[in-house]
Amino acid sequence: MKIKHAINLHKVLTFIFVLALMAIYNNFAIAPWVYLALHGTYGILWLIKDRLYPDQQWEEEIPIPVGIVTFFLLGAYWVAPFLLISSSFEPSAPLIAAAIATNITGVFLHYASDAQKYYTLKYRKGLITEGFFSGSRNTNYLGEILIYLGFALLAGHWLPFVILGAFTAGVFLPNMRKKDQSLSRYPEFAAYQQRTGLLLPNLGSLFSAEKAVKNG
Repeated sequence: MKIKHAINLHKVLTFIFVLALMAIYNNFAIAPWVYLALHGTYGILWLIKDRLYPDQQWEEEIPIPVGIVTFFLLGAYWVAPFLLISSSFEPSAPLIAAAIATNITGVFLHYASDAQKYYTLKYRKGLITEGFFSGSRNTNYLGEILIYLGFALLAGHWLPFVILGAFTAGVFLPNMRKKDQSLSRYPEFAAYQQRTGLLLPNLGSLFSAEKAVKNG
């Protein structure tokens, strides 16, 4: 099997899982519905993205036991909806708004930057230094972190933040470092690395680029 099969299965089941939690705990308040809309839509969009512009790193063939372990590790992301729906926590309207805004921003950065990367490399191999990658070398990971940060905000519990931190430290950052090592084969990478952030955008570089465009 491919690693994406485990990931895609988790995305498909997320909507069903959250809706089942709402039915089991008879919790149909506004926050669970918002969570269902955000996380459920995220999973559907992931499947569409995988169909239109798949990420090559998820095409890797893995043993079935590894796929099973991967699925259950991703299950940690279901802690947030469980805590929200099984408890009596009712997030305030400003907190819900902040969670939605954070999530939408993350979806935009994640999916749009992945699209840029896929279609750029499809027609021109090499280092991508413009657009979503002009200030940050990993805009897609930044978007994914913001997506799950929005889910954690809705849950109103410290545990989803710890889980997100664990995934960031144990999965995202190592992948970003590995990507840097791979891109270092390009002669222009050193200069690109200096003017960009590993995760957060280097705003100084973005403003400089904008100024250069205006002056040009």
